Amino acid sequence: MSGIGRLLTKLRAVVLSRGVAVDDADDIVQEAFLRLAAYTRAQEVRSEEAFLTTTAVNIANDQARRRRVAPFLSVATDADAYADDRPQPEQWMRAKERLRRVNAGLSRLDPDVRRLVLAHRLEGLTYAEIAAREGVPVARVEKQVARAVMFLIKWSDGW
Repeated sequence: MSGIGRLLTKLRAVVLSRGVAVDDADDIVQEAFLRLAAYTRAQEVRSEEAFLTTTAVNIANDQARRRRVAPFLSVATDADAYADDRPQPEQWMRAKERLRRVNAGLSRLDPDVRRLVLAHRLEGLTYAEIAAREGVPVARVEKQVARAVMFLIKWSDGW
């Protein structure tokens, strides 16, 4: 057996002897190797085997402690990892329709006003920044953007 294979077998046995579930043992060993890799970027390690063994035991102890303190927390965390937070197809289609409707409303705006609205909403520019860029008073930019937004709200009402 190669040196790394022997080390993996030893670490897995040590972790299993700490009462860790068989399914979790490989994850703990992998986490120990990841921590070794991160640690050796900045520090020198005299004995990788000792570092890995100590780290694996500490990870196993931390998991056991967490299970004692909050036994149901890991179940909820595992379930969250599989939750699909993407919008449902119906929500996606409604959002797409709203976007089409707003885009149609934008196309009905005067090109100069549309440029002001897009600069404010998409580029995130302040009214003062837009006024300076366009060479117009700030009050004019504020009024035109406000009117355009009100138009777009009415235009897309019900969507």
